[in-house]
Amino acid sequence: MPLTGPTTVLFVRHGTTATTGKVLPGRAQGLHLSDAGRAQADRVASMIGALDPRPVAVYASPLERARETAAPIARSLGVRVRTERGLVEMEIGDWTGMSIKRAVRRREWGTIQRWPSGFSFPRGESFTELVARTTDAIGRLVRAHPGETIVAVSHADPIRALVASAAGVPLDLFQRLVISTCSVSAVRYASGGPWVMCVNACADGLVRA
Repeated sequence: MPLTGPTTVLFVRHGTTATTGKVLPGRAQGLHLSDAGRAQADRVASMIGALDPRPVAVYASPLERARETAAPIARSLGVRVRTERGLVEMEIGDWTGMSIKRAVRRREWGTIQRWPSGFSFPRGESFTELVARTTDAIGRLVRAHPGETIVAVSHADPIRALVASAAGVPLDLFQRLVISTCSVSAVRYASGGPWVMCVNACADGLVRA
């Protein structure tokens, strides 16, 4: 990936919704931020808006919860939200809408946690496809913004996959990374390779699971 200067990407997970920690929403439409999620988005927007140098662009997954998180960030920077389909949540197919309590009782759950590279969701994506898709999307954004800082608002698994890839963490260990709602993880992409600057930084100073 030829670059004229390092590009820093601030990966932001969307804020809390009514289903966070309860349901696997996947790519279900119509899921909006809760009041707590909107407050989180405002806090992370204030944090990012105070950065120097300021990010020059804000990209978001097309899902509502990501775009609603991106909106106050974009306002704080005086830019518009651009949709990037490569940042969308993992396609979990038949698992969409399943409660987490039910999911953890399924025999496949152990594979997802300990051997994700060997798992594909029925009528959905595999984890290796997730890595390929998100890496390709970030490559495009980095090439479009050489030497600049940008924001990419996405979801837990896409961000986890991207951070793990940048850090050289094998996919089968990526579940050990925690990506909290409205947390910021920063990766600097340079000609010599990526550098992970921070992981799971929360605007309220808390570390959330």
